[in-house]
Amino acid sequence: MIAKRQLFLLLGSAFLLAVCLTSASARQSPAAAPQNQPAEQKGNPRSYSGMYTFLKAGEFLQVSVEEQERVSGFVSRYEDEDNEKGPFVDQFFKSAKLDGNRLTFTTKTVHAVWFDFSGTVERGEGKNPGDEAYYVLKGTLTENSAAADQKATSRNHEVEFKMFPQDISTKAR
Repeated sequence: MIAKRQLFLLLGSAFLLAVCLTSASARQSPAAAPQNQPAEQKGNPRSYSGMYTFLKAGEFLQVSVEEQERVSGFVSRYEDEDNEKGPFVDQFFKSAKLDGNRLTFTTKTVHAVWFDFSGTVERGEGKNPGDEAYYVLKGTLTENSAAADQKATSRNHEVEFKMFPQDISTKAR
């Protein structure tokens, strides 16, 4: 009789320990994180994807973070830097890399001009995902140009590109 009682207490204690361990593991698991947490707290760099301001009003920068943190994108800018009513030029990324929140890219050369960016993706002043400036790209933009005599010149700009507002409705229809 005593052996049955000890066996029952031992099994009950093992069950209770298993329940406690499972509960503690679930609280620490990232998969158990609430779904309404901001993306940077969930570690989802794909949420950095979007359209950002560029050097002048009307110009923009498109960044797309894909699987395995592969980055693509382009700059859409006025062809003539002195004329804000001229045609647009799209300069696609030649190379780009995202390492955590560190972003670097180099655009392809168009009309002897290309850009290099080195900086970080940071939370901006936007309160909720989808708000204007929810993310900002802060860093150094180097504007490179090659003259007809093949002599290259560079100008550095300390920049802060703000994410445009997005419609991120998640309601199922």
